[in-house]
Amino acid sequence: MATITAAMVKELRDKTGAGMMDCKAALKENDGDMEAAVDWLRAKGLSKAAKKAGRVAAEGLIGIAENGAEAALVEVNSETDFVARNPSFQDMVNAISNSAITAKGDIAKLSAEAYADGGNSVAETLKEMVGSIGENMTLRRTAHLSANKGVVATYMHNQAAPGLGKIGVIVALESTGDAGAVKDFGKQVAMHIAATNPQAIDADTLDQALVERERTVLTEQAKESGKPEAVIEKMVEGRLRKFYEEVVLLQQPFVHDPDNTVAKAMEAAAKDAGAPIKITGFYRFALGEGIEKDESDFAAEVAAAASGA
Repeated sequence: MATITAAMVKELRDKTGAGMMDCKAALKENDGDMEAAVDWLRAKGLSKAAKKAGRVAAEGLIGIAENGAEAALVEVNSETDFVARNPSFQDMVNAISNSAITAKGDIAKLSAEAYADGGNSVAETLKEMVGSIGENMTLRRTAHLSANKGVVATYMHNQAAPGLGKIGVIVALESTGDAGAVKDFGKQVAMHIAATNPQAIDADTLDQALVERERTVLTEQAKESGKPEAVIEKMVEGRLRKFYEEVVLLQQPFVHDPDNTVAKAMEAAAKDAGAPIKITGFYRFALGEGIEKDESDFAAEVAAAASGA
């Protein structure tokens, strides 16, 4: 009987995505023969992760975790919304969110973090969940914010369970004022960000490439008016101000009080808190944004199946 080592078990897990105990059993059943063990797992339907890895995962959950004056976001994707409602999947995303506090926005570090039970890593646990549930899953991204003197407020939209949902926001606010008042205002700002999806806190931090691209488009549009160059320049600057109102957080109309901007609302909140408030950072994760979903032609699939293709 061949000696089954931990390295052999790990190698088989990496190849198949099956659970540790299943891999150990497969190697024992096949006297340490790696290829035979792979076939044994396949025959029992336990080698699932590799088969699922190429499929698009655009559903899943956004997770938020808080710890004092810091918070973290994660996005864990699955293939279907059905899996996102699975309690085991939800528990896993919640645990990964808590680990994300320590990872501080580093996806590689988060993947290598020990999972909640202290056994496998986050990456290994995710792979085991793929094998268990039978869908491709990915840990797509993470973000972290902290406040030295202030708070980090959070908001989850379309909440599926506490701290889990479809749009998650974290926002850091620095202030020496009343922490409760700052937190309340921060929650309102987080809700605003979820609704409006700003691109930057202020005009100075906005991606200048984005600004120049917008300026070029607006200039070409203004030239079609046939007006003098000096007039065109004023037209472009006016339209750029409107653009800033759409994409810059502090210049946006505050969703809770559209007659005022976020900047004006922050000034009012500072009076209630007893000290100035400054928004120093935010992250907004919307589930599946930027992922190209496969568009399948169901009729074509049926026709192909009927013809034996």
